[in-house]
Amino acid sequence: MSEPGCPGQHLAPATASAGAGSGSHRRVPIPDGLAGERLDASLARMFGLSRAQAADLIGNGDVLVGGRPASKSDRVPAGEWLEVTLPPPPGPPVLRPEPVPGLVVLHEDADIIVVSKPAGVAAHPTPGWTGPTVLQGLLAAGHTVATSGAAERQGIVHRLDANTTGVMVVAKSEHAYSVLKQAFRDREVNKRYHALVQGHPDPLRGTVDAPIGRHPSGDGRFAVVADGRPSVTHYDTLEAFRAASLLDVGLETGRTHQIRVHMAAVRHPCVGDRLYGADPVLAARLGLTRQWLHAVRLSFAHPADGRQVEFTSGYPADLAHALEMLRAEA
Repeated sequence: MSEPGCPGQHLAPATASAGAGSGSHRRVPIPDGLAGERLDASLARMFGLSRAQAADLIGNGDVLVGGRPASKSDRVPAGEWLEVTLPPPPGPPVLRPEPVPGLVVLHEDADIIVVSKPAGVAAHPTPGWTGPTVLQGLLAAGHTVATSGAAERQGIVHRLDANTTGVMVVAKSEHAYSVLKQAFRDREVNKRYHALVQGHPDPLRGTVDAPIGRHPSGDGRFAVVADGRPSVTHYDTLEAFRAASLLDVGLETGRTHQIRVHMAAVRHPCVGDRLYGADPVLAARLGLTRQWLHAVRLSFAHPADGRQVEFTSGYPADLAHALEMLRAEA
């Protein structure tokens, strides 16, 4: 593991004091850019941890500042030496078939499976995720998928957030996996989403071109940050209500939480998206317990013969009900 620093600040190389498979001991200077920050926030940013993980390490006595124990709320001085014993990295999640109610297969042939993903389902197992996944649901239903890629994400060529619903494609053949992964990298796959956002974007049709990276808080969110990865989102207003607007959204890039981050950055978060500052009162009035965001259409060149194919997914009940309520109010 390497530690990010700031311009002009060299971090000493990490030294491992434990055997393979166990934790490691690090001793590094605190970068100038983190001077005055809370210890838990600084630790999270330096080592890619969550704030909760950093707080646990500090509380367990695994963190020293200047050779002395410290509390998570202590402010760190630049240049002071920080020592931390990091836990071993988690192993790959175990892939077990698990039925997923509501996972609908829209199309299947020798090369691909196209599904409509329900809410509360991740694309594949990840550390910390204990809920159902598309991959496990397909395996439980007797489908076969490509074995390329990491063991816990076989056949998965793109992802939707766990609480974002809609159309996804999964590779069945090894050839399809290779072709589709390259198509996503080359931005040759057309992904369209519908998003219900708070307020009324101005202009009604536009582009958000802003780099996205991890939020400085280290709490798992993403944000528009100067040193983030290039990210481009196009939107067009389909329907306007008193408190919200229904948008058609297209992506040039595929960053984690991209639509949610970009719409929040222009002060129009997805309705129901508490993680990115949406109004909980509006969400409750519409009966929403998650962000109103749905992948409605996916089109690409079929990996077998190159013909253009397109698949669509209708709104699930909770999103459709929220729209009906807004239309009735209007």
